[in-house]
Amino acid sequence: MFIHKEGFVTIFITVIFIVVINFLTDRFVSTIWIRNIILLFSLALLIIVLQFFRNPMRKITECQNCIIAPADGKVVVIENVFEKEYLNSECIQISIFMSPFNVHVNRNPVSGVVKYFKYHPGKYLVAWHPKSSELNERTTTVIENKHGHKILFRQIAGALARRICWYVKEGDSAIQGREMGFIKFGSRVDVFLPKEYKINVKIDEKTIGGKTIIAKLD
Repeated sequence: MFIHKEGFVTIFITVIFIVVINFLTDRFVSTIWIRNIILLFSLALLIIVLQFFRNPMRKITECQNCIIAPADGKVVVIENVFEKEYLNSECIQISIFMSPFNVHVNRNPVSGVVKYFKYHPGKYLVAWHPKSSELNERTTTVIENKHGHKILFRQIAGALARRICWYVKEGDSAIQGREMGFIKFGSRVDVFLPKEYKINVKIDEKTIGGKTIIAKLD
């Protein structure tokens, strides 16, 4: 188990906060039970922050005819939609909601070439809100795979998230399962697929980023 690089600053600040709070408590609070509560709260806070930024080692699924989950979480949307930002066509949308307790590393769902990338500033609606895909802070990435299919996916900030990180740009070679970004403190990822693909997951199914096959080419 490792800590993701995006968590180093947050963890450092959290540790400083905990040290200061407990120092002041020890100095100015004489009631034992209050001191114990603050100590327990401090330990719980540290554990929560550490688990949020965990980055476990995992064996990545390799399947050139498959779309793998770009994130850990729960499938909350499977529907036919018209994608209007880049694809301009009818396609299948699969949305994965990440709670604060999921691993928040985002991964490339396919291998190929990054044809499009754009960051959109926006609102911070709850991640399951129907309009979060259009109104929230988000990124849009499109990868063209070896079949010539363009797979679009979005990192979408949630109500708690205030920063999306990404490690891709147009023209890059993308490798299936490799890290492409990170979203802090609760979020969602939408994947838009051509209709040729057969869905391999169900609503409320749990996914593991880089491992779960969410769709296959017919």
